[in-house]
Amino acid sequence: MPPTPRKLGAGPYTGPRPHLRPPEPGEEVEDVDLARADWWGAELDGVTFTRCRFDDADLTELVTRRCVFDSCVLTGVRMSGSRHRGSAFLSCRFDRARLIDVVWEGCKLTGSQFVGAVLRPLTTTDSDWSWTSLRGVDLSGSDLSGQRFREADLTDADLRECDLTGADLDRARMQRGTKLRGSDLRGAATEALPWRALELTGVRLDLVQAVQVAAAHGALVDG
Repeated sequence: MPPTPRKLGAGPYTGPRPHLRPPEPGEEVEDVDLARADWWGAELDGVTFTRCRFDDADLTELVTRRCVFDSCVLTGVRMSGSRHRGSAFLSCRFDRARLIDVVWEGCKLTGSQFVGAVLRPLTTTDSDWSWTSLRGVDLSGSDLSGQRFREADLTDADLRECDLTGADLDRARMQRGTKLRGSDLRGAATEALPWRALELTGVRLDLVQAVQVAAAHGALVDG
């Protein structure tokens, strides 16, 4: 039988927090207030959290493997030094979260919001950031090669000196405030980028992208 999800019977607890143990492997947790939980260095395997709150929790050096965080609130969470392998953070809120030196390996972060979050330095490999809100986030100098940012909101994001080679930027939202100086876009999916609105000084492009830029500025490219 599948495990019975834990549920919160009353409203959020606002007084001093009792000790909150990390869930057992494979456990399902629903609608639980885990604000200010102290799970420093904990390891989670195959746990599913649905609509849980982790406001101001200490998840420093947390390790997750094949976990799911669905529609969870992680406002102000401290997750620096954490490691995530094959985990999913779906439509979560990471407002003001500290995510310094986090490793995302084969993770899905689709639909999550990172308003005011600190993400760098980070390591992300084979991960999906599609439909995320990274508006105004500093990712400068990061290796984002091969990552998926389909329809991500990168308005005013700092992508200077980023390695975006082979990344999926299809219909990603960028504007003049998006900082790209020194970034490498070669091999990235960029067909729908608003080239006319972007400052491209020092940006490395491949030949296909150079043609896209020229066409966006009204040039007639003769193949």
